Amino acid sequence: MKGLIIVDVQNDFCPGGALATGGGNDIVPVINKLMGHFDFVVASKDWHPSNTLHFEKWPIHCVRGSFGALFQQQLNVLKIDEVLLKGTGNTDDGYSAFEATNMDLNYLLKKNGITEVYVCGIATEYCVQATATDANKLGYKTFVVADAIAAVEAKTGDTEHAMATMQQLGIQWISSNEILL
Repeated sequence: MKGLIIVDVQNDFCPGGALATGGGNDIVPVINKLMGHFDFVVASKDWHPSNTLHFEKWPIHCVRGSFGALFQQQLNVLKIDEVLLKGTGNTDDGYSAFEATNMDLNYLLKKNGITEVYVCGIATEYCVQATATDANKLGYKTFVVADAIAAVEAKTGDTEHAMATMQQLGIQWISSNEILL
């Protein structure tokens, strides 16, 4: 059984948002096409309180209930089985979808018989990498969908470093075309 984990495809991480990635909007049509090919689909959201230590590291973004915290408007939310909220406290950063505070992602995946996870979303070198790394550590066969991710690239080379690190851990890269066959 295969599960799709959509990481943080939210307005604040898309062009025009508080912490925008260049390709945030571009990956949405790809993700929408992918959803129908999976047994179980979850999506995470940064869901920060307005006052958190996280904002000492990052610009204010994805404050719970704000427009920026909503899923990007073209994302087909009707195909999402569960929404995971992360970064909900004053001190938790919540990079990985496995750090969600409203439900236990590992439990959900096991309950639904998922043995392979495919990770897509935003941002490649932060939340996508953290989620894929945690999935891999928990024993899931883990893939990152290369054409369904977008990076912040705060420093030149961050994306390449993240990709190399994930590959060294045994996380596999796949294109959406390989899934959609």
